[in-house]
Amino acid sequence: MGGVTQDSEEPRWLTASQRLAWLDMVRVLTRLPATLEAQLERDAGLTFFEYHVLSMLSEIPSHTLRLSRLAQLTSSSLSRLSNVVKRLEGRGLLAREPDPHDRRASCAVLTEAGMAAVERAAPGHVAVVRELVVDPLEAEQLSQLHAAHERILSRLDPASSTRPEWLEG
Repeated sequence: MGGVTQDSEEPRWLTASQRLAWLDMVRVLTRLPATLEAQLERDAGLTFFEYHVLSMLSEIPSHTLRLSRLAQLTSSSLSRLSNVVKRLEGRGLLAREPDPHDRRASCAVLTEAGMAAVERAAPGHVAVVRELVVDPLEAEQLSQLHAAHERILSRLDPASSTRPEWLEG
């Protein structure tokens, strides 16, 4: 990743417009998750991360992913994911099964109740995403936002390990 190197003598400070852009991004990164979380908790009894885990599994035909891959896709540590999977398992929304290709690994499997929870939560979640992120932007602005995210993610995740393979293309 970029940044100040050891042999740099002077840091590259942000210009006024760069600082404003950065601080606006920080505000979005702080406020948007809290707003999404509040809506999901209120309407579906799920945290944003729980919904994200369930929705990732709902998008693939088998509704099954190895925990290590699910951790990558949700940008989570395996430890955090394991705790959430345990909680969702206790609520009957997920099951944990041995990986058929490697018995040392485990898979998360979306249950029928888990799929029903996603289907109940998705309309409200998408409505808030549309209201706050998609609808205020013109098509060109949304395209630019996507391009900016791609550029930033190429530095944070050069191997694109957090991009769901079913979204390629």
